[in-house]
Amino acid sequence: MALDASFWALAALVVFFGIVIYLKVPGLIAKNLDDRANSIRSELDEARKLREEAQTILAEYQRKRKEAESEAEEIVEAARHEAEVLAAQARVKTEEFIARRTAMAENKIAQAQAQALSDVKSAAVDMAIAAAQTIVADKVTGTSADQIIKNSIAEVKARLN
Repeated sequence: MALDASFWALAALVVFFGIVIYLKVPGLIAKNLDDRANSIRSELDEARKLREEAQTILAEYQRKRKEAESEAEEIVEAARHEAEVLAAQARVKTEEFIARRTAMAENKIAQAQAQALSDVKSAAVDMAIAAAQTIVADKVTGTSADQIIKNSIAEVKARLN
């Protein structure tokens, strides 16, 4: 029987598989594949945890953004309300100021009218006295005339003032 090349190829293959099995290469390959699968599984778990944390953080930031927006709206509304109140107060103070100024002006006008009336009365009294003096001086003479004039002047002054 002749050992041909096919036999030697088969023998080399069997020896090769024997060495591979003796060195536990299939176990090493399985272990490497298992290790690789475990590392991929742990990376997936870690990615899942990171994703959940990211979603939690995103939800928290969205909540905070909504709170900040509502707070900003409240601040704007409060400022608007305060501006309206200040405008109303300014309007009231302006109206009060105008009313006081009007009252002061009317008071001054009334005082000026009273002063003018008093001045006119005083001028009329002075003119009446002067006219009475002239008339009495022309008609009455002597010491009795002086006494009558003095009494009349005093009486006119007392009645007109």
